[in-house]
Amino acid sequence: MEFASETEVAEAGKHVRSLNAALNQVLFGQEELVELVLTGILARGHILLEGLPGLGKTELVKGLSKTLKLATKRVQFTPDLLPGDITGNPVLQEVDGKRSFVFQPGPLFTNIVLADEINRASPKTQSALLEAMQERRVTVLGETHELPRPFFVLATQNPIELEGTYPLPEAQLDRFLFKLEVMKNDVGTLERIVNHRELGTEPVVEAIMDASTLNDTLALVRRIFLPEVVGNYIARLVDATHPGQSSAARGIRYGASPRAALSLASAAKARALMNERTNASFEDVRFVAPAVLRHRVVLEYNARVEGLTQNDVVRSILEEVPAQSGATPKTLNQTA
Repeated sequence: MEFASETEVAEAGKHVRSLNAALNQVLFGQEELVELVLTGILARGHILLEGLPGLGKTELVKGLSKTLKLATKRVQFTPDLLPGDITGNPVLQEVDGKRSFVFQPGPLFTNIVLADEINRASPKTQSALLEAMQERRVTVLGETHELPRPFFVLATQNPIELEGTYPLPEAQLDRFLFKLEVMKNDVGTLERIVNHRELGTEPVVEAIMDASTLNDTLALVRRIFLPEVVGNYIARLVDATHPGQSSAARGIRYGASPRAALSLASAAKARALMNERTNASFEDVRFVAPAVLRHRVVLEYNARVEGLTQNDVVRSILEEVPAQSGATPKTLNQTA
């Protein structure tokens, strides 16, 4: 594979900077969150946004769909939502005097699916997303239907402490590239929101990319160079999440999967492109690691009782695991 050139990366970086600026006008005071959302999209991943109602999670996703000029459908998850309401159902139709079942596609058949308050639906309905998120296809009554490309699921959820929520199963959590926590705004940001927003109105944003440009950018991310030393760092980080492999993992029951390692690599390359670099670095991995790992480690009951959180564990692992296991290489670029 031919690696990305500086010229290609610089050209793509212009579009990404414009996207970043536009989304920061949709969601005030959340610069790091916006950067992580864009990183997740460039890494071809699905994103889970967690936070209390009213913090702008849905507006961010709608703003993203407008700036990328992609088809978007919204599904409001409720306890009575059925799997067929998402995937689609076969409908009996009569054609030329013959009756047959014809598949009617559901809202999953689009480029960006906004799964709003995903943890308010039953586990059975949540599981309808598993195949779509991994294989980008849907199987109904033994018949498989391919989803449009690109395909992203951006889901919002309320903290599980709220009444009427169902925790997502680990198998589904693992299919989200990132889990991002949307925090409350400070006073300065609230003042800016009050002065520049009106209740019931949406921010006006212009399209920055079309589907063709986005696909070219996604292909370019795959060609970002991942040095072997960075790949080794990713492997050691994921290994350190397993019990007995690090001091920080003492409160962990189950560690991160190989999919987490692949997610770290893809996200690190995406962030390198966002910073107009042709190779991923240790700093890229450290920046995306909390978002990639926090939902993939399962804590022991005693650790939770003591107040330990996934964020605490991931932070400790990043502090414990050194970036390099051996001597510093002469260079981290393609000529190394």
